[in-house]
Amino acid sequence: QVQLVESGGGLVQAGGSLRLSCAASGFTFGSYAMGWYRQAPGKQRELVATISRDGSTNYADSVKGRFTISRDNAENTVYLQMNSLKPEDTAVYYCNAKRIIIGANYWGQGTQVTVSS
Repeated sequence: QVQLVESGGGLVQAGGSLRLSCAASGFTFGSYAMGWYRQAPGKQRELVATISRDGSTNYADSVKGRFTISRDNAENTVYLQMNSLKPEDTAVYYCNAKRIIIGANYWGQGTQVTVSS
C-alpha cells in the first residue's frame, strides 16, 4: 500500500522557516521523482519543487533562493526546507511521487503551512 505522509507544517511569522518532511512507503522510493506542490484557498495546485532520481532539482520562480528540496533514499524521505517565508506561501503543501514510465503518480494528504504577516 502506497503511503506518503507529510509533516512539519504549522504557523510561522513572515521571515521564519519551516522544514517539511514526507515519509514514503509501499513503493521503490529511489526509482521515483519526488516533488512538493501547494494549493492556496481558491487557487489551483501549483508546483513548488521537484527532485529527480539522480538528485536534479527544479523550483518555481516564486520560491527560488528561499526553498530547498532534498531526498534521503536510505530513509525513503523527501524534505522541503523553507526559509524567508512570506504570507503568500500560505497553502496546503502536498508531497508527490511520480514515475512516468509506469504511469504512477501518488499524493500525500497535505500539511498546512500558514505564514502570518
